[in-house]
Amino acid sequence: MQIHQALAGLSPFLLALGAALSPAQAQAPATEEVTLLLDWFVNPDHAPLVIAKEGGYFEREGLDVEIIAPADPSTPPRLVAAREADVAVTYQPDLMLNINEGLPLLRFGTLIENPLNCLIVLKNGPVQSLSDLRGKRIGYSTASMQDAYLNAILGSVGLTVADVELINVNWNLATALMSGQVEAAIDGYRNIELTQLELQGFEAMAFFPEEHGVPLYDELIYVTHSDNREAPWLASFTEAVEQASAWMTNHPDEAWQMFVAAHADLDDELNRRMFFDTIPRFALRPGALDTVRYERFAAFMQANEVIEALPPVDTYAIQPR
Repeated sequence: MQIHQALAGLSPFLLALGAALSPAQAQAPATEEVTLLLDWFVNPDHAPLVIAKEGGYFEREGLDVEIIAPADPSTPPRLVAAREADVAVTYQPDLMLNINEGLPLLRFGTLIENPLNCLIVLKNGPVQSLSDLRGKRIGYSTASMQDAYLNAILGSVGLTVADVELINVNWNLATALMSGQVEAAIDGYRNIELTQLELQGFEAMAFFPEEHGVPLYDELIYVTHSDNREAPWLASFTEAVEQASAWMTNHPDEAWQMFVAAHADLDDELNRRMFFDTIPRFALRPGALDTVRYERFAAFMQANEVIEALPPVDTYAIQPR
C-alpha cells in the first residue's frame, strides 16, 4: 500500500524515466570481443576486414574485432585450433590440409572467393606457351600444393612435374623472374606479382590454374575452432563483412581512402592497384558455402595424394545462421 501511494505521488515523467532506467533496459548491449589473425601482413586482400572495422560495421553487429598480423604466417590456424585466437584468415587448400592432420577447425566464411595463384612468365621470355615449360626452371614459395597444381597445368599439354626443375625461391618470385633465376613462377598472385613486375618495367603474363585442370576454390577463408559451430557471433561477423564488402564495391574510391587512412604505410601505387584489382574478387556473400566446390577440390587433392580422404564437408565447413 505505501509503495503504491508513493508512486501515485510521482509525476508521469518521473515514472517513465524510472521505467526507462530499469536494470534490464539500462544495460548496454553486450559486445563480443573477437581476436582475428591474418594470414600475412595487412594488405589490400584484407580490405573488407579493414572497412568493417574502420566503417563501424563490426561495432554495429556488437563485435569488437582485434585484427592482428602474425609474426609467422603458418601459425594462425594452429593458434585458433589451440584456442589462442578466435578467427584466422587462411586458405581453403590449407584448411583441408589442417583437417587431414586432425586440427579442430571450422570454415564459416569466405574473404576472396576465386583463386589468386597463377603461373607467371615474362612476355619476352622463353616461355610463350605451357608446352615451352619442358626443361625450364619454375620457382615456388612454399612446399605445399605446387606439385598438385603443376601436375594439372602441365598435364593439360602432356607434360609432368618430372619435365621441369622446381626451385624454392621463398617469397622472391618476382625477383627470381626478373633476374633470370627461373623462367616461370608458381604461387604468384595475379593481383600482386603481375603488377609488381609491371612497375619494375617487366611485362608478364599468367596461366590460370582453373583454366588448366585445377578446380575452382576459395583463395582466402575465415576459420574458427570447431567448438564454435553454434556461436551466434559467427553470423554477426559475416554480416558485418558482407555489409562492408557491399559498401566497398559501391564506393571503391572512398573505400581506398578509408583503407589507407588506417594503414598509411600502404599508400603507394602497388597497393592502390592491388586494392582496385581485388575488389571484384571479394565474396559478396561471405557466409555462403558452396559444398560442391569443397567436395570437388578435396577430390582433386586426394587424387594428387596431397591428403587422404576427408570427412563430409559439413563437419569442417558451415554457413552461419
